[in-house]
Amino acid sequence: MATVLVVDDHEMTRLGLRACAQAMGRECVQWLEAGTLAKAMALYEAHRPDLVLLDLKLPDSLGLQGLRRFLAHFPDARVAIFSATEGALVVEQARALGALGFVPKSASSAVILDTVCGWLQHAPAEPAAQPAVPTAPGIELLNPTQIRVLERVLAGMSNQQIADELGLALGTVKNAVSSIMLKLDARSRLHLTSLFR
Repeated sequence: MATVLVVDDHEMTRLGLRACAQAMGRECVQWLEAGTLAKAMALYEAHRPDLVLLDLKLPDSLGLQGLRRFLAHFPDARVAIFSATEGALVVEQARALGALGFVPKSASSAVILDTVCGWLQHAPAEPAAQPAVPTAPGIELLNPTQIRVLERVLAGMSNQQIADELGLALGTVKNAVSSIMLKLDARSRLHLTSLFR
């Protein structure tokens, strides 16, 4: 029996997914649930599920950092994004960071479960190296803090959200974004994100 770990801070989402699976006769899957990234990592360590469905907005992780942290601890994990955040850039960044795929919460329960079953039936590929961010001309000029800020800019976070998550002053984040744009020759924030499409 395949095991799927659903990581979402909304209990109704987790229960709803399980209920839909049972109602549709998909009882060959054992479901594990976590409401935080920390609990998800503990459950993964204990059970090694076949698939992880990871939300992008958790109490202890915002944006793609949850995916990045999870795969840093468990590089062989098969993690797919299950989120209401559906921007094309976020999807591309998730794949670049090592996500198996992406299924939006707005999809019908049948589509979600068909997608999950497809991932479970597909043989795992050889794990690939996980880049910090996709490469772009000038990326090697960025320092570690600038790379962490860039990751969050690409995830669609505001300067204030980045400052809050990284524990930096807002002015420090603004300066980092300006430096990143200068080093990558980006004319605007929108142009900056377009460099990674």
